[in-house]
Amino acid sequence: MIYSALVGVVGALGALVFTTLVNYISDGALLQLVGYSMPMPGAEASGLSDFDLDQALRPARRWLLFIVPAVGGLLSGWLVFKFAPEAEGHGTDAVIKAYHREGAAIRPRVAVIKTLASSITIGTGGSAGKEGPIAQIGATFGSYLGQRLNLAPRERRLLVIAGVAAGIGSIFQSPLGGAFFAVEVLYREDIESEGIMPAMVAAITGYSVYTSIEGTSTVFTTPVYQFINPLELLPLIVFAVVCAVVGIVFTNIFYGTRNIFSNRLAIPTYMKPAVGGLLLGGLAFFFPAILGSSYGWLQQAINGNLPMTIMLVIVIAKIIATSFTIGSGGSGGVFAPSLVIGGMLGGIYGLGMATLLPDLVTQPAAYVMIGMATFFAAVANVPIAMTIMISEMTGSYTLLVPLIFSGVIAHVLARRWSLYSEQVRNYNESPAHVHELAPELLSTIKVGSIIKHPVYYHSLVPDHTLDEIESVFTRTREVILPVTSAEEVPGKTPAYVGLVLLDSVQPYLDSDPEFKHTVIAMDLAEPFASVHLDSSLDEVQAVFEKVEYPELPVLDSSGLIVGFIRPGQVISEYHRARLRLRNTGGGGTPA
Repeated sequence: MIYSALVGVVGALGALVFTTLVNYISDGALLQLVGYSMPMPGAEASGLSDFDLDQALRPARRWLLFIVPAVGGLLSGWLVFKFAPEAEGHGTDAVIKAYHREGAAIRPRVAVIKTLASSITIGTGGSAGKEGPIAQIGATFGSYLGQRLNLAPRERRLLVIAGVAAGIGSIFQSPLGGAFFAVEVLYREDIESEGIMPAMVAAITGYSVYTSIEGTSTVFTTPVYQFINPLELLPLIVFAVVCAVVGIVFTNIFYGTRNIFSNRLAIPTYMKPAVGGLLLGGLAFFFPAILGSSYGWLQQAINGNLPMTIMLVIVIAKIIATSFTIGSGGSGGVFAPSLVIGGMLGGIYGLGMATLLPDLVTQPAAYVMIGMATFFAAVANVPIAMTIMISEMTGSYTLLVPLIFSGVIAHVLARRWSLYSEQVRNYNESPAHVHELAPELLSTIKVGSIIKHPVYYHSLVPDHTLDEIESVFTRTREVILPVTSAEEVPGKTPAYVGLVLLDSVQPYLDSDPEFKHTVIAMDLAEPFASVHLDSSLDEVQAVFEKVEYPELPVLDSSGLIVGFIRPGQVISEYHRARLRLRNTGGGGTPA
């Protein structure tokens, strides 16, 4: 707890430095250079009468938007890919990966590079937010402290959670929401319960330090909303479905754009964020509301100053702009863009329902708040955290029931998709907790006792083309295909030279037919890894930790593949062993 409090103090100081840098660069690049006087959120926002929509959409020197975001992307890309490639993208995913798969080890330089790169990206107009960067900055210090103190991996992981909570709780002035975000964002369908107390201590400490310097305020100001009529929950069911569908579309566009930049754009990696910045600037030339976090525009939606058409354009343009900014490798978070997209969806839906059902929906602007929480719950699998965070960020707790109601529905519908690709499904599927699966039990179970063998499967040779490989995957339920040496000798065990994974093929599904004829199996193959019929399940788990394949081939004594084993089978057999142990009087209860 003492270490968590220390992480909270440093997390708050990191949030202060990061916020100051973003504001300084934004004032210089967007306000002074481009002449874009963006609307502001919270107490700084224009009132209901003095907001000029036309003026806000017309920067004085808008032609500079073709230059400023591109230069920002170039500088950010050079910093990241030169000094800390793990600082690429939205940051939270890197923290989740470090937590589950890397023993919570994060290099100290990541905090410095992430601070500088994200400040430049957001300050020069990149469509990104502060959540991802500050989560990675706080987590880096938690990891560093744990490593300096020679703490065990479990304690390091708890300090990483504390760092995320401290950063989020400070910068958004949302201590409870920040704490729950840190423990909920790690999984699609679970929560890291043992991290709640360290997260609470760090978040409250960080919030106290941050507000003692910056002052206490809410990110957004809202009217007093009331939830009175339970029948108003009925239109929220439809709205949750809308948020889930748009969230799935956003996730697919985001990762589709990232795949294009990663795999199909043949330029130096550090230049890709500059291309993303150039595309963003071209979009912002016609519609500058997408620049930066766009929180001010969200505040105007809460104030009722935006027509439905403008909100609809912001939804579409913000999805594209965020994909350009972060999908290209730019450094920034997806939290702010998601809030804006969800809030605008809520504003549109609220106005529509107020027109159709005026006696039922009497506070259409309240749907902006509901949309913020519902949409991010759908795209990030954090319904509890978002209910609390939106309440704290707006200073309004009167909509808790509709917030959690719509958020949970959207989460259930969209939980298979996530902006955080490193999330695992639940606690039992996290590599971080493998040691808790009673390895002495796993060591007593052999692969041959649980798999069906022999099994029919397809194999490839090195010169099989991509279109032939796609044909096999589309006709079967297989997720990996072994590649055998082209020089097979009849009657002898084939030599396996690699594995082609279904995940490796998916990015190329929309490629030109001519391109598919030029890519062969060995271009896509991963190193061959396998286990044997007499391997124990703890040995299997060790291989899965190293390669992270969806399944592994199982070899017999002659080296021939006779079956396949999946990570879920290891988990299932572990639980069966625990149940057998309990039922035979061996003690303990199933984990």
